[in-house]
Amino acid sequence: MELKYKRILLKLSGEALMGEDSFGINTDVLGAISEEIKDIMALGVEVGIVIGAGNIFRGVKGASQGMDRTAADNMGMVATVINSLALQDALERSGVVTRVMSAIPMRLVCEPYIRRRAARHLEKGRAVIFAAGTGNPYFTTDSAGVLRALEVDADVIIKATKVDGVYDKDPEQYDDAVKYDSLTYDEVLSKNLRVMDAAGIALAKEDKKPILVLNMTRPGNIHRAICGEKIGTLINS
Repeated sequence: MELKYKRILLKLSGEALMGEDSFGINTDVLGAISEEIKDIMALGVEVGIVIGAGNIFRGVKGASQGMDRTAADNMGMVATVINSLALQDALERSGVVTRVMSAIPMRLVCEPYIRRRAARHLEKGRAVIFAAGTGNPYFTTDSAGVLRALEVDADVIIKATKVDGVYDKDPEQYDDAVKYDSLTYDEVLSKNLRVMDAAGIALAKEDKKPILVLNMTRPGNIHRAICGEKIGTLINS
């Protein structure tokens, strides 16, 4: 089987881990995500992962309620480590060797992020979860996902969401929402499509790193995309 992508960066939202719960981590969802990752790694795909923290803490929301933005973002970055450790546990229970690498050093629970070491882990067939964002406030986990993809030279950034691509407006609120099969980086920015933050899109554009947005709640979607099937919305130059 010929793979379209050999090394991927999978970007998961923290909210995705909640499932139907109002907050926290849903173990059934965690298990399903782990099986999807295990499935694609069995094909020989090298997988890096970045997870948000919206299920635990959202820095901007905290800042808007009077909290210092830097302190709020630091809390959000630490919250991504919690999600990363939870996913590591689920993956390893599924039989996938996994490493968590944090941009904020926490040597007792995970490895510090070192680019060359991360690349080596991927080459050895280990899933690598990049935690704590970029390690700096004012940068989202979307930007962190693009940055890590560039650093480890991933073939594509796969943004896994609850909808099957990018629409001109929220498909959950508008029945006449139109889905895009493909977009350029400039179209995403000019149309103000909220795929990911503008900094992340601009970073991907500079290196011409493709971004594929797809629905992660449909089993096998990532597998099909990696094998070349047209799924979701592809953003490139």
